Order: sequence, then structure tokens, then C-alpha cells
Amino acid sequence: MASSESVANYFIQKSFDTGVPLTPMKLLKLVYIAHGWHLGYFHTPLINDGVQAWRYGPVIPKLYRQIKHYGRGEIDAPLFGHGKLGDGSEPPPHEQTLPLLDRVWEVYSQYDGVRLSAMTHLPDTPWDKVWRASGGDNYSGAIIGNDLMEEHYRGKIAAASQGG
Repeated sequence: MASSESVANYFIQKSFDTGVPLTPMKLLKLVYIAHGWHLGYFHTPLINDGVQAWRYGPVIPKLYRQIKHYGRGEIDAPLFGHGKLGDGSEPPPHEQTLPLLDRVWEVYSQYDGVRLSAMTHLPDTPWDKVWRASGGDNYSGAIIGNDLMEEHYRGKIAAASQGG
């Protein structure tokens, strides 16, 4: 497993390389989505940090604390003190991790953070299930388990392979 910061730095570098801006909300959602697809395809977690159900979707609190100072602005620097996944300081957890991250960037970077958040709020998503089961606004911060995310993304993979 990798740190959420090293995965975030991978996407931050992609942002610099492509000129596609990243806000904290967008970065949090990209890391979450990549984690979900990683679980779905490889049955192993991408990140070693917990994911919680917050009002605006799934959040990795440790990562959030490091980028919240940007507010709604663009992230303009890598996360200090952390390498980029695949740069030698932290090896990817699977041989296909980096191609998966590239594909996540290719597909999802076109959306802003609000749109990505809306995608994670759809009915029957892991966030939705945990948010409803834990009382929603009455209790923010319930853990979204890897098993629930893996089941959800495996279902998306199966549906796509069946043309649906």
C-alpha cells in the first residue's frame, strides 16, 4: 500500500504536466476514486489511509489536513516531505498501479471537484451506504471500508464488461 500523499503527489505532477488545475476537493476525490478502482481490479488497497464519509463525500482526513489551506484554490506545489508514487521512494503496490492512475487521470481529470463529489454521492455508492447507515449529518466521519469499496468497483467492472 502507498500513502495517500504519494498518490496525491502523482496526481499533482499530472496536473503540472497537463495544465489541468487541481483543487483540494478534486484531488481528494481522485485519490479516492483511484483507491476504489485499485481495489476493484487488483483486490488490494492502493492507500494505507482510512476513508471517511463526510457531508461532501468520501474524504481521506490525513490528506485533507495537508491540503485544506488551499481552500477552493488551485494546488500549486507537491506535498512537502512526501515522494511521488513510483519515484523510487515508494514503490507502487501492484505492477499495474501506475497505468491505472494514468487512466484515472485521463478519465476523471476533466471534471471539477464538485462534479466528482456528485459522482461519489450517487445512490448505492459506498459513501451513500455508509452515510445513510451512520445517520448522515448526525454523524460525519464514519469509516468507508475497503471491502465495501472493492465490492462497488468490482460491480462497475463487471457491468462494463457486460456492456452496461
